[in-house]
Amino acid sequence: MNENKVLIVDGMALLFRAYFAQSYSARRLEDGTPTNAIFGFFQYFFDAVNQFQPTHVVCCWDMGSKTFRSDLYSNYKANRPSAPEDLIPQFSLVKDVVAALQIPNIGLEGYEADDCIGTVSKRFSNLGHVYVLTGDQDMLQLVDERIHVIIMKKGRSNYAVYDLDFLKVDKGIHPFQVIEMKGLTGDTSDNYPGVKGIGEKTALKLLSEYESIDGILSNLNLLPKSIKAKIESDLEMLHLSRTLARINIEVPIECSFDECLWEVNLESATMLFEKYRLTSLLKMIG
Repeated sequence: MNENKVLIVDGMALLFRAYFAQSYSARRLEDGTPTNAIFGFFQYFFDAVNQFQPTHVVCCWDMGSKTFRSDLYSNYKANRPSAPEDLIPQFSLVKDVVAALQIPNIGLEGYEADDCIGTVSKRFSNLGHVYVLTGDQDMLQLVDERIHVIIMKKGRSNYAVYDLDFLKVDKGIHPFQVIEMKGLTGDTSDNYPGVKGIGEKTALKLLSEYESIDGILSNLNLLPKSIKAKIESDLEMLHLSRTLARINIEVPIECSFDECLWEVNLESATMLFEKYRLTSLLKMIG
């Protein structure tokens, strides 16, 4: 029997990408409800299913902006603009269509989709090879022997698939160092600063030499004076940034492996796909 292959979809990453790729499209239902992002979402989704041929599929979602990270740091993601007006009604509709394909929708108040993805990845990697479909480089910290991260690139069916080797070749780091990098450099898209004045190049050099933030802190006296001073004056933010960057892999979510089996009931899916005028996509189900 072939080994199980689990595809874990970062729902928001796909939906936002689809919205901006399809924003020129005027797809709407009769009542005026926009469906352009949903249409694009399932194009991306079926592309990935056809390419990676999973036996199991699950979709993870953010559940509102308040999470344990915003409790730790009030400016966390505070720079994010509101979702486009046209996209808002599509948030719940897309989940209905995902559910019609008998794919579990997973999300938990207080946690980000990343945390749910991390938890499910680690749990299911004992049962098969896991592939995480996302556009978010933070997910690279999850890579291990049995977890691959598929970063969506520009255009359809264009992926960078990270395993341990490719991560080392492409980024020059090990998975745990993704977190250490963010501790040092911060993350502009999530709006936390790291250590003021330390960029990617310096962070990479420090990590290749001392492996981790703890290693760097144990060897502060060996560092060039200017770098030592930067780190010392921003110690609190260094530790906080590392905490914000770390994906929580112990989220209390319920999801059994069998629920995630990829078996489309075309009859029930067709009804909903017709209702949302998405039937042309069903031919993509191999």
